[in-house]
Amino acid sequence: MLRRSFLKGAGVVTVVVAGGAVWRACDQGVFSVGEGPAYEPWKDWRKDSNDGALALVRAAILAASPHNTQPWLFKVTNSSIELHIDTSRNVGALDPYLREQHIGLGCALENLMLAAAANGYQATSTLVPGKLAPIPAAPKPQLVARVDLAVGKPDASELYDAIPRRHTNRSAYNPRKPIPPEFAETLRHLASDLPDVRIFLFTAPADRNRLVEISSAANAEIYSDPQIRGDSDRWMRLRWSSVQKFRDGLTIDAFGLPPIATGVSKMMPLSMLRWAASRGAKTGYSDLMLNAPLIGILAVPDRYDQAHCLRAGRVWQRAHLLATARGLASRPCNEAVEIIDHEMALGKPSRAALLGEVMGDAAWQPTFVFYMGYPTLQAQASPRRPIENVLV
Repeated sequence: MLRRSFLKGAGVVTVVVAGGAVWRACDQGVFSVGEGPAYEPWKDWRKDSNDGALALVRAAILAASPHNTQPWLFKVTNSSIELHIDTSRNVGALDPYLREQHIGLGCALENLMLAAAANGYQATSTLVPGKLAPIPAAPKPQLVARVDLAVGKPDASELYDAIPRRHTNRSAYNPRKPIPPEFAETLRHLASDLPDVRIFLFTAPADRNRLVEISSAANAEIYSDPQIRGDSDRWMRLRWSSVQKFRDGLTIDAFGLPPIATGVSKMMPLSMLRWAASRGAKTGYSDLMLNAPLIGILAVPDRYDQAHCLRAGRVWQRAHLLATARGLASRPCNEAVEIIDHEMALGKPSRAALLGEVMGDAAWQPTFVFYMGYPTLQAQASPRRPIENVLV
């Protein structure tokens, strides 16, 4: 279907007619979306019924992570699984205290806990306490959580069943289709068992407009920093060979573009692709956020408390899985929190109060912003490293 849609576009036909373009289209994976070794973990995560505790890790590696850095490592025994953070897999100045990296670890932990219940384990998680600090000069794995396993009864849930279908959707959402009240109410209570996390939801136009203003300003300032742009670009996998080699990072397939635009982008030389991106609409990101009928904020008592970050990640994973199970799309929009990290790292006055004003509760510190809605395009999977690469 993707191939037919691609070839129907007159502009693409022109490209294909040009000498060598058909070969380039194949070489760049235009007709191979979601295929190859980089995408196998999404398909075989429940293939081997004799995996034992490794089955839980197969689910965990399908979790969300910042820039798809997949910063997790696992030590597995028959009775426990240790979760370690690989601090070398960082996005540099964009996440100077590894706050978002720890949130990604929390996402993996949530998938692991869901898989434990579904596979007949009674799982108990213990988080390692601590405060976040700047990225270490000599990054090395650090233990962040331990999950002890005992025999239990299999208990699969709709969140567990949604694990292989959960993908970040960066396409436009339908602004005329509101979020069902019952879904919003369920979403609001997803953190009821984790008192260190609170979910704030905003559907009123005035609140969403203000959040978009804050996020847009933060986005412009953050990416005006050459160091942040460079650190972020390290995780861009714009060539099909890089996708299959590294099996991580952000790919053109996951940008949320229509199929024809995705195909054309894959065949563009890197210099042309960057030029085209620079000529895009300056309000494109704001427009995407405004189209979403719901914007949410996850808040914690202390955004630089390690355990709070892990719990916030667990709740974000729950929220994204719930949305997937109910036919909605989700996307992080974290610039309004990332600018707080950026200002702190540079010793500048913080704008943390801006989000606090919208939340209306100074006792909670925002640590993760997202939006949800009904998608106009299906989200594509992101590449994943194989399980043998994440075991210690």
